[in-house]
Amino acid sequence: MSTVFFTHPACLDHRMPDGHPERVERLKHVLAALDTPAFAALARHQAPPAPESELLRCHPQAYIDEIRAAIPTEGLRPLDADTHVSPGSFTGALAGVGQALGALDAVMAGEARNAFAAIRPPGHHAETARPMGFCLFGTVAIAARRALDHHGLSRVAVVDFDVHHGNGTQDLLWDEGRVLFVSSHQMPLWPGTGEASERGAHDNILNLPLPPGCNGAMFRAAYENHVFPRLEAFAPELVLVSAGFDAHIEDPLAQLALEVEDFVWITRRLCALADRHAQGRLVSVLEGGYNLSALAASVKAHVTVLMEQGA
Repeated sequence: MSTVFFTHPACLDHRMPDGHPERVERLKHVLAALDTPAFAALARHQAPPAPESELLRCHPQAYIDEIRAAIPTEGLRPLDADTHVSPGSFTGALAGVGQALGALDAVMAGEARNAFAAIRPPGHHAETARPMGFCLFGTVAIAARRALDHHGLSRVAVVDFDVHHGNGTQDLLWDEGRVLFVSSHQMPLWPGTGEASERGAHDNILNLPLPPGCNGAMFRAAYENHVFPRLEAFAPELVLVSAGFDAHIEDPLAQLALEVEDFVWITRRLCALADRHAQGRLVSVLEGGYNLSALAASVKAHVTVLMEQGA
């Protein structure tokens, strides 16, 4: 057993305006951070872009057609104040979803114990029929639905530690009682959702708002007191992770104060959970993280733990 890594060059073809935080350089820094001798044993794969049939697990055909029709032949087109598309955006988004699904399928087939998909655009803000927050399609929610309906699982946990609330994942999985969705996030902060009172149609959503300035000790205590008891009781057969690293103290878009060591801790704890309940099966998908050096360091640490646990 090992760790597998998925990425696709088409994810670099999705462009945003100059100065936009969700820029191509994010993925380039992640790829460079993992292109060192320390990661020589990391099995690297490239899955094909996801077919539109996979998007239909979460999004209606009319929405998929709307995004495709919005793609410009040249230049950029805004979908809202934060989210833009370029000529390569639709293919790039499908490629990103495809990497998450390829990672899922590899783990479910027993080819690896865990996996990391380095993709962009991110996905956890995309709602059922609304692009939002740099996101076009709900990548991790689509993977959760595939795990349930294609692979036949009964319980899937989705844990999102991005600094922004995973409103899209919440919207897409609100009525899905076979999933426990956990989101820890700064509040108050965009997008403004994620109150603890938002619990899903089947008490299947756990929101963990964190105050500005929350440090690693506070973050860990919140998870130990509120998140892990719920996850242990749920006993997931698979753990999916929306791995956003913008809760880092150096990230420019928020005011949490996590360090690299805190991402090491949460990764180890989630791997241990997967070991106890899910035969070690864990799939992590890149979401946010906008300070390039902090993002690279955090991903290196995250993947290092995955490789240690997958060995």
